[in-house]
Amino acid sequence: MEIKNAKLFAKGKRSYIYVKKIENKIIAYKVAIDIKRTMNVIKNETRFLKMLNKYKIGPKLIDHNKSYVAYEFVSGMPILEWAKKANKLGIIKVLKNLMKQCFVMDKLGINKKELHHPIKHIIIKDELPVMIDFERCYYTKNPKNLSQFSQFLIYGKFSGVLKEKNIRLDEKKFMGNIKKYKKNLNLGSFLEVINSLG
Repeated sequence: MEIKNAKLFAKGKRSYIYVKKIENKIIAYKVAIDIKRTMNVIKNETRFLKMLNKYKIGPKLIDHNKSYVAYEFVSGMPILEWAKKANKLGIIKVLKNLMKQCFVMDKLGINKKELHHPIKHIIIKDELPVMIDFERCYYTKNPKNLSQFSQFLIYGKFSGVLKEKNIRLDEKKFMGNIKKYKKNLNLGSFLEVINSLG
């Protein structure tokens, strides 16, 4: 895997994202090559992508070394931009999918961070949501993925989109279920939360 002939896609605080097509005898596919400024960040993102890919979370890991981590490029729309154009059933489907991903990470004891405001960290393609940017993940006894994502749904710009699409959340009931979930992180408490959404 080489950066040569790749095009600069984006610049971040800790990385540059390059995109290139890599052709083989079977298919052509795009790969985002994330060049990190520190080896520790590279190791961290690679570690968690390897783990979470087993549960179909995150972009597919392609390659890595000391200089970069390469993963399948997700050519979709950021979640807020997508939701403004999507219909009610599509939005509910995507949100439930994301909540399930949060539940899996919570059960694994992995905290992603940024999920209280994941506008740049969730890409939607064909009504399939993909979380990106796992460089700040860490293991913890008190993961907060679902509770943080719930804040995103209740407060701020996204809550306005839900109202426009006639997706009503009973805030008191919803957050009450989240509190129960945080105390008893199990399938039953999770289903109470997810069933609060449409």
